[in-house]
Amino acid sequence: MIRKWRRELPLHIMILPGLVFILIFSYVPMAGVVIAFQKFIPARGLFGEQTWIGLDNFRYVMDLPSFTKVFWNTLYIASMKLVLGLLIPIIFSILLNELRNELVKRSVQTAIYLPYFLSWVVLGGILIDLLSPSGGIINGLLTSLGMEPIFFLGDNKWFPTTLITSDIWKNFGYGTIVYLAAITGIDPGLYEAATIDGANRWHKAWHITLPGMRMVIVLLSVLSLGQLLNAGFDQVFNLYSPQVYESGDILDTFVYRIGLLDAQYGVATAVGLFKSVISFILIAGSYFFAYRFARYRIF
Repeated sequence: MIRKWRRELPLHIMILPGLVFILIFSYVPMAGVVIAFQKFIPARGLFGEQTWIGLDNFRYVMDLPSFTKVFWNTLYIASMKLVLGLLIPIIFSILLNELRNELVKRSVQTAIYLPYFLSWVVLGGILIDLLSPSGGIINGLLTSLGMEPIFFLGDNKWFPTTLITSDIWKNFGYGTIVYLAAITGIDPGLYEAATIDGANRWHKAWHITLPGMRMVIVLLSVLSLGQLLNAGFDQVFNLYSPQVYESGDILDTFVYRIGLLDAQYGVATAVGLFKSVISFILIAGSYFFAYRFARYRIF
Protein backbone atom coordinates (compact mmCIF):
# COMPACT_ATOMS: atom_id res chain seq x y z
CA MET A 1 0.00 0.00 0.00
CA ILE A 2 2.80 2.43 0.95
CA ARG A 3 4.70 1.58 -2.25
CA LYS A 4 1.61 2.18 -4.33
CA TRP A 5 0.98 5.51 -2.55
CA ARG A 6 4.55 6.65 -3.24
CA ARG A 7 4.24 5.66 -6.89
CA GLU A 8 1.00 7.64 -7.27
CA LEU A 9 2.17 10.63 -5.18
CA PRO A 10 3.00 12.81 -8.24
CA LEU A 11 -0.54 12.26 -9.53
CA HIS A 12 -2.05 13.30 -6.20
CA ILE A 13 0.13 16.41 -6.11
CA MET A 14 -0.94 17.21 -9.67
CA ILE A 15 -4.66 17.20 -8.81
CA LEU A 16 -4.17 19.01 -5.48
CA PRO A 17 -4.61 22.58 -6.91
CA GLY A 18 -7.88 21.50 -8.55
CA LEU A 19 -9.14 19.98 -5.32
CA VAL A 20 -8.25 23.12 -3.37
CA PHE A 21 -10.02 25.27 -5.98
CA ILE A 22 -13.18 23.14 -5.76
CA LEU A 23 -13.04 23.14 -1.96
CA ILE A 24 -12.78 26.93 -1.72
CA PHE A 25 -15.24 27.91 -4.44
CA SER A 26 -17.74 25.02 -4.38
CA TYR A 27 -17.89 23.51 -0.89
CA VAL A 28 -17.07 26.36 1.49
CA PRO A 29 -19.80 28.63 0.00
CA MET A 30 -22.38 25.91 0.72
CA ALA A 31 -22.54 27.31 4.26
CA GLY A 32 -24.47 30.20 2.74
CA VAL A 33 -27.40 27.92 1.85
CA VAL A 34 -28.98 28.86 5.19
CA ILE A 35 -29.66 32.33 3.74
CA ALA A 36 -32.47 30.81 1.68
CA PHE A 37 -34.41 30.25 4.91
CA GLN A 38 -33.69 33.62 6.50
CA LYS A 39 -34.62 37.25 6.14
CA PHE A 40 -30.96 37.93 5.62
CA ILE A 41 -29.44 41.23 6.73
CA PRO A 42 -25.76 41.49 5.65
CA ALA A 43 -24.81 43.77 8.52
CA ARG A 44 -25.47 40.95 11.00
CA GLY A 45 -23.11 38.58 9.19
CA LEU A 46 -23.62 35.07 7.89
CA PHE A 47 -23.45 33.50 11.34
CA GLY A 48 -25.05 36.39 13.18
CA GLU A 49 -28.54 36.55 14.60
CA GLN A 50 -30.87 36.43 11.59
CA THR A 51 -34.65 36.06 11.36
CA TRP A 52 -35.66 32.58 10.24
CA ILE A 53 -38.66 32.59 7.92
CA GLY A 54 -38.75 28.97 6.78
CA LEU A 55 -39.94 28.52 3.20
CA ASP A 56 -41.27 32.07 2.75
CA ASN A 57 -38.52 32.96 0.26
CA PHE A 58 -39.45 29.96 -1.88
CA ARG A 59 -43.14 30.86 -1.75
CA TYR A 60 -42.33 34.45 -2.70
CA VAL A 61 -40.30 33.29 -5.72
CA MET A 62 -42.98 30.86 -6.89
CA ASP A 63 -45.59 33.62 -6.71
CA LEU A 64 -43.57 36.00 -8.88
CA PRO A 65 -45.28 36.32 -12.29
CA SER A 66 -41.92 36.33 -14.07
CA PHE A 67 -40.53 33.16 -12.44
CA THR A 68 -42.49 30.72 -14.62
CA LYS A 69 -41.31 32.51 -17.74
CA VAL A 70 -37.70 32.53 -16.51
CA PHE A 71 -37.85 28.81 -15.74
CA TRP A 72 -39.33 28.07 -19.18
CA ASN A 73 -36.68 30.20 -20.90
CA THR A 74 -33.96 28.29 -19.06
CA LEU A 75 -35.43 24.92 -19.93
CA TYR A 76 -36.04 25.80 -23.58
CA ILE A 77 -32.67 27.42 -24.29
CA ALA A 78 -30.69 24.74 -22.43
CA SER A 79 -32.63 21.89 -24.07
CA MET A 80 -32.10 23.25 -27.57
CA LYS A 81 -28.41 23.78 -26.87
CA LEU A 82 -28.06 20.19 -25.62
CA VAL A 83 -29.96 18.58 -28.50
CA LEU A 84 -28.33 20.59 -31.29
CA GLY A 85 -25.00 20.46 -29.46
CA LEU A 86 -25.12 16.69 -29.83
CA LEU A 87 -26.59 16.36 -33.32
CA ILE A 88 -24.50 18.93 -35.19
CA PRO A 89 -21.07 17.65 -34.03
CA ILE A 90 -22.13 14.08 -34.93
CA ILE A 91 -23.19 15.06 -38.43
CA PHE A 92 -20.19 17.34 -38.98
CA SER A 93 -17.68 14.75 -37.72
CA ILE A 94 -19.07 12.14 -40.13
CA LEU A 95 -18.90 14.57 -43.05
CA LEU A 96 -15.41 15.69 -42.04
CA ASN A 97 -14.28 12.08 -41.81
CA GLU A 98 -15.25 11.58 -45.45
CA LEU A 99 -12.78 14.21 -46.66
CA ARG A 100 -9.80 12.64 -48.35
CA ASN A 101 -7.57 15.71 -48.47
CA GLU A 102 -5.77 15.73 -45.11
CA LEU A 103 -4.69 19.37 -45.42
CA VAL A 104 -8.27 20.55 -45.93
CA LYS A 105 -9.48 18.25 -43.19
CA ARG A 106 -7.02 19.56 -40.60
CA SER A 107 -7.60 23.17 -41.66
CA VAL A 108 -11.36 22.81 -41.16
CA GLN A 109 -10.81 21.14 -37.79
CA THR A 110 -8.63 24.03 -36.63
CA ALA A 111 -11.04 26.68 -37.92
CA ILE A 112 -14.11 25.24 -36.18
CA TYR A 113 -12.17 24.57 -32.95
CA LEU A 114 -10.81 28.11 -32.48
CA PRO A 115 -14.03 29.76 -31.15
CA TYR A 116 -14.10 27.23 -28.31
CA PHE A 117 -11.08 28.94 -26.72
CA LEU A 118 -12.59 32.44 -26.78
CA SER A 119 -14.53 33.74 -23.79
CA TRP A 120 -18.04 35.09 -24.12
CA VAL A 121 -16.73 38.53 -23.20
CA VAL A 122 -14.75 38.55 -26.45
CA LEU A 123 -17.37 36.75 -28.53
CA GLY A 124 -20.11 38.95 -27.11
CA GLY A 125 -18.40 42.06 -28.45
CA ILE A 126 -17.85 40.39 -31.82
CA LEU A 127 -21.50 39.32 -32.07
CA ILE A 128 -22.78 42.74 -31.07
CA ASP A 129 -20.80 44.25 -33.96
CA LEU A 130 -21.76 41.54 -36.44
CA LEU A 131 -25.48 41.59 -35.58
CA SER A 132 -25.94 45.34 -35.19
CA PRO A 133 -29.14 46.43 -37.02
CA SER A 134 -27.45 49.58 -38.29
CA GLY A 135 -23.86 48.70 -39.20
CA GLY A 136 -23.55 44.94 -38.72
CA ILE A 137 -22.29 42.70 -41.53
CA ILE A 138 -25.22 40.29 -41.25
CA ASN A 139 -27.88 42.99 -41.53
CA GLY A 140 -25.86 44.71 -44.24
CA LEU A 141 -26.07 41.48 -46.25
CA LEU A 142 -29.82 41.19 -45.60
CA THR A 143 -30.36 44.79 -46.68
CA SER A 144 -28.40 44.25 -49.88
CA LEU A 145 -30.75 41.35 -50.67
CA GLY A 146 -33.77 43.61 -50.27
CA MET A 147 -34.74 42.35 -46.81
CA GLU A 148 -35.52 44.32 -43.67
CA PRO A 149 -32.76 44.44 -41.01
CA ILE A 150 -33.31 42.22 -37.98
CA PHE A 151 -32.56 43.31 -34.42
CA PHE A 152 -31.16 39.91 -33.35
CA LEU A 153 -30.16 41.04 -29.85
CA GLY A 154 -33.15 43.27 -29.17
CA ASP A 155 -36.12 41.33 -30.56
CA ASN A 156 -37.77 38.71 -28.32
CA LYS A 157 -38.61 36.68 -31.40
CA TRP A 158 -34.99 36.34 -32.51
CA PHE A 159 -33.00 36.51 -29.28
CA PRO A 160 -33.37 32.83 -28.17
CA THR A 161 -32.44 31.68 -31.69
CA THR A 162 -29.39 33.94 -31.59
CA LEU A 163 -28.33 32.50 -28.24
CA ILE A 164 -28.70 28.90 -29.39
CA THR A 165 -27.01 29.46 -32.75
CA SER A 166 -24.04 31.35 -31.34
CA ASP A 167 -23.53 28.75 -28.60
CA ILE A 168 -23.52 25.92 -31.16
CA TRP A 169 -21.05 27.87 -33.32
CA LYS A 170 -18.73 28.33 -30.34
CA ASN A 171 -18.81 24.79 -28.97
CA PHE A 172 -19.53 22.34 -31.78
CA GLY A 173 -15.86 22.21 -32.78
CA TYR A 174 -14.98 20.56 -29.47
CA GLY A 175 -17.71 17.94 -29.90
CA THR A 176 -16.56 17.29 -33.44
CA ILE A 177 -13.04 16.48 -32.21
CA VAL A 178 -14.46 14.04 -29.65
CA TYR A 179 -16.56 12.21 -32.24
CA LEU A 180 -13.70 12.15 -34.73
CA ALA A 181 -11.61 10.45 -32.06
CA ALA A 182 -14.40 7.88 -31.68
CA ILE A 183 -14.45 7.30 -35.44
CA THR A 184 -10.70 6.60 -35.51
CA GLY A 185 -11.32 3.69 -33.15
CA ILE A 186 -13.53 1.89 -35.68
CA ASP A 187 -11.89 -1.12 -37.35
CA PRO A 188 -10.87 -0.11 -40.93
CA GLY A 189 -11.50 -3.70 -41.99
CA LEU A 190 -15.23 -3.05 -41.67
CA TYR A 191 -15.04 -0.32 -44.31
CA GLU A 192 -12.96 -2.53 -46.60
CA ALA A 193 -15.47 -5.36 -46.28
CA ALA A 194 -18.33 -2.94 -46.98
CA THR A 195 -16.54 -1.64 -50.10
CA ILE A 196 -16.15 -5.19 -51.41
CA ASP A 197 -19.88 -5.72 -50.84
CA GLY A 198 -20.63 -2.63 -52.94
CA ALA A 199 -21.59 -0.20 -50.17
CA ASN A 200 -21.28 3.51 -50.95
CA ARG A 201 -20.22 6.25 -48.52
CA TRP A 202 -23.72 6.83 -47.15
CA HIS A 203 -24.19 3.12 -46.48
CA LYS A 204 -20.86 2.98 -44.65
CA ALA A 205 -21.71 6.06 -42.59
CA TRP A 206 -25.13 4.69 -41.60
CA HIS A 207 -24.22 1.05 -40.99
CA ILE A 208 -20.60 1.31 -39.75
CA THR A 209 -19.67 4.83 -38.61
CA LEU A 210 -22.79 5.65 -36.60
CA PRO A 211 -22.96 2.26 -34.82
CA GLY A 212 -19.24 2.58 -34.08
CA MET A 213 -19.88 5.94 -32.42
CA ARG A 214 -22.90 4.71 -30.50
CA MET A 215 -21.27 4.25 -27.09
CA VAL A 216 -19.68 7.70 -27.14
CA ILE A 217 -22.94 9.27 -28.32
CA VAL A 218 -24.94 7.57 -25.57
CA LEU A 219 -22.37 8.48 -22.93
CA LEU A 220 -22.21 12.17 -23.85
CA SER A 221 -26.00 12.33 -24.21
CA VAL A 222 -26.80 10.99 -20.77
CA LEU A 223 -24.03 12.97 -19.06
CA SER A 224 -25.32 16.18 -20.64
CA LEU A 225 -28.68 15.73 -18.86
CA GLY A 226 -27.13 17.14 -15.71
CA GLN A 227 -26.64 20.45 -17.50
CA LEU A 228 -30.31 20.82 -18.43
CA LEU A 229 -30.78 23.94 -16.27
CA ASN A 230 -27.48 25.55 -17.28
CA ALA A 231 -28.46 27.79 -20.17
CA GLY A 232 -25.16 29.72 -20.09
CA PHE A 233 -24.88 32.69 -17.75
CA ASP A 234 -21.72 34.09 -19.40
CA GLN A 235 -23.32 34.15 -22.83
CA VAL A 236 -26.69 35.56 -21.81
CA PHE A 237 -25.19 38.16 -19.47
CA ASN A 238 -22.95 39.53 -22.23
CA LEU A 239 -25.67 39.60 -24.90
CA TYR A 240 -29.01 40.38 -23.29
CA SER A 241 -30.68 43.66 -22.34
CA PRO A 242 -33.92 44.62 -20.51
CA GLN A 243 -35.89 44.59 -23.76
CA VAL A 244 -35.31 40.84 -24.21
CA TYR A 245 -35.85 39.75 -20.59
CA GLU A 246 -39.12 38.17 -21.68
CA SER A 247 -37.43 35.62 -23.95
CA GLY A 248 -33.81 35.56 -22.76
CA ASP A 249 -33.88 35.85 -18.98
CA ILE A 250 -32.70 32.59 -17.36
CA LEU A 251 -32.38 31.39 -13.76
CA ASP A 252 -28.75 32.46 -13.42
CA THR A 253 -29.32 36.02 -14.66
CA PHE A 254 -32.52 36.16 -12.58
CA VAL A 255 -30.48 35.30 -9.47
CA TYR A 256 -27.86 37.90 -10.41
CA ARG A 257 -30.42 40.69 -10.70
CA ILE A 258 -32.41 39.79 -7.59
CA GLY A 259 -29.38 39.07 -5.43
CA LEU A 260 -26.72 41.58 -6.46
CA LEU A 261 -28.76 44.39 -8.00
CA ASP A 262 -31.91 44.30 -5.84
CA ALA A 263 -30.09 43.04 -2.69
CA GLN A 264 -32.74 40.37 -2.00
CA TYR A 265 -30.15 37.85 -0.85
CA GLY A 266 -32.54 35.35 0.71
CA VAL A 267 -34.74 35.21 -2.38
CA ALA A 268 -31.76 34.86 -4.71
CA THR A 269 -30.31 32.06 -2.58
CA ALA A 270 -33.69 30.30 -2.64
CA VAL A 271 -33.72 30.36 -6.44
CA GLY A 272 -30.13 29.13 -6.58
CA LEU A 273 -30.90 26.32 -4.14
CA PHE A 274 -33.97 25.33 -6.15
CA LYS A 275 -31.85 25.10 -9.28
CA SER A 276 -29.11 23.17 -7.47
CA VAL A 277 -31.54 20.55 -6.14
CA ILE A 278 -33.06 19.98 -9.59
CA SER A 279 -29.59 19.84 -11.15
CA PHE A 280 -28.42 17.33 -8.53
CA ILE A 281 -31.36 15.05 -9.34
CA LEU A 282 -30.61 15.34 -13.07
CA ILE A 283 -26.89 14.66 -12.57
CA ALA A 284 -27.61 11.62 -10.37
CA GLY A 285 -30.03 10.32 -12.99
CA SER A 286 -27.59 10.97 -15.83
CA TYR A 287 -24.82 9.01 -14.12
CA PHE A 288 -27.24 6.14 -13.49
CA PHE A 289 -28.18 6.03 -17.17
CA ALA A 290 -24.53 6.46 -18.18
CA TYR A 291 -23.67 3.32 -16.24
CA ARG A 292 -26.82 1.54 -17.40
CA PHE A 293 -26.32 2.13 -21.12
CA ALA A 294 -22.59 2.89 -21.52
CA ARG A 295 -21.06 1.19 -18.46
CA TYR A 296 -19.55 4.53 -17.46
CA ARG A 297 -18.18 4.74 -13.92
CA ILE A 298 -16.55 7.63 -12.04
CA PHE A 299 -14.01 5.29 -10.46
